[in-house]
Amino acid sequence: MTSKVPFYISILLLIIAGITLSVMRHQQYGVPWTPGETRQVWDLEARIEFYANDKPVKVSLAAPATQDGFTLINESASSPGYGVSYISSNSGRRAEWSIRHAKGPQTIYYKTQFLVDPNAQSTPIPPVGEIQKPTFDGPEEAAAVALINRATRLSAEPVSFTRELIKTLNDPESQNASLLLNNMTKYEATQKLLSYAGMQNKVVGVIQLEDGRRRQSIEMMNEIWNGEKWVLFNPETGTQPTHPNLLVWDESNVSLLDVVGGRNSQIYFSMISQDMSAQQATNSKVESDGLLNLSIHSLPLEEQAMFKTIMLMPIGALIVVFLRVIVGLKTSGTFMPVLIAVAFVQTQLMTGIIGFLLIVGTGLIIRSYLSKLNLLLVARISAVIIAVILIISIFTVVAFKLGLTSGLTITFFPMIILSWTIERMSILWEEEGTKEVFMQGGGSLFTAILIYLAMTNSYVQHLTFNFIGLQLVVMAIILLLGTYTGYRISELRRFKPLAEED
Repeated sequence: MTSKVPFYISILLLIIAGITLSVMRHQQYGVPWTPGETRQVWDLEARIEFYANDKPVKVSLAAPATQDGFTLINESASSPGYGVSYISSNSGRRAEWSIRHAKGPQTIYYKTQFLVDPNAQSTPIPPVGEIQKPTFDGPEEAAAVALINRATRLSAEPVSFTRELIKTLNDPESQNASLLLNNMTKYEATQKLLSYAGMQNKVVGVIQLEDGRRRQSIEMMNEIWNGEKWVLFNPETGTQPTHPNLLVWDESNVSLLDVVGGRNSQIYFSMISQDMSAQQATNSKVESDGLLNLSIHSLPLEEQAMFKTIMLMPIGALIVVFLRVIVGLKTSGTFMPVLIAVAFVQTQLMTGIIGFLLIVGTGLIIRSYLSKLNLLLVARISAVIIAVILIISIFTVVAFKLGLTSGLTITFFPMIILSWTIERMSILWEEEGTKEVFMQGGGSLFTAILIYLAMTNSYVQHLTFNFIGLQLVVMAIILLLGTYTGYRISELRRFKPLAEED
């Protein structure tokens, strides 16, 4: 008989290694055990992509700076072969990359860290130079003058003037506004009208900070000089945005990105929120330090946001193993509930449950008809997959038409897994009966709900993402559960008659 001593030693080593890595990360880098102990830091990454024309290349990107509510604590660039420098001017900060020769697809990363700091204040740079009065075509100029005169009557100073002007631009019944917006966007029209009225203003690029967002574009807004500072306006609403997670990235009023020596340039922004100690927040961001710092924070933010979800899946696997091995709960498929729970995270719980029941229920009806055609397995599964796609499409369109925007997220469901689930439950229906289908289907749904509750717990999210060593502990627990050969909790009811006789 093979000795299990090496196995248990391996389990012990996994637990020790996981705890050691987590403790070292907590002590050496100041990462807290709970999300409530720290200050919030935003990691933002600009990903620049372009095609180099086989000649010298120069890339210039508007760079953010410390501003009201945010303190810039770190910035770095990842651009192999390029020289990089940071330049400050009257128009703001810029990061510039240059190389003597480049050819083919190029990717440049620019990363920044901002500490959420209510006491942070920026020194406003007053406008310089004279206002360049824009020109309009004949009908457009008449419309512009009418809009400016109306805003002037209803305002008292530059801020209220801007508010009234944008309010009119957003009035669907204003013919003057419609005429101007035929050939320009709202922020462009706002800028031209303010300049035409002789008021100092500029267009800025703003980013809405949301944890885990990837490939986000910048949003253009307007700023007006009130004599002391720049006041931000949203041209779509006419309001002064006060959202705490609104960061002004580009204040240059020149351009967000300039590429000389390349073409087809694009820029995307990714972001992630981290909880760090006050001491760590003022230092460089966490960097990989060999095997003793198994940190995913050194990856590009787009990949980090993806890993934030992936790191939760072992927790779901642990719950499935416990419920199947210890409790004896039946599920349709081994880890199908984990994937369904991941979909619930994207769709929210109630929307996900309703979508799951509608898709599986409708799929079973379609599958029952296909079973009468005596199709081969491959053809039948393929037909079920197509049916599931059509079901999801129909439900999504119907939800949109009814104004149920939450129903649009039903597309996050794993279609292949759902198709196999429908196939397995249909075969089970034919072989074991309706009761077994409801037991396994209900068990799968109950397990998925428990996994969803664990995945959306802020403490679980914090620990799994910031302490990768805990994954080794989870693995050790799963391996230990795999050695259990005793009675399952659900099987103990068989002994109830014996207890009653005693």
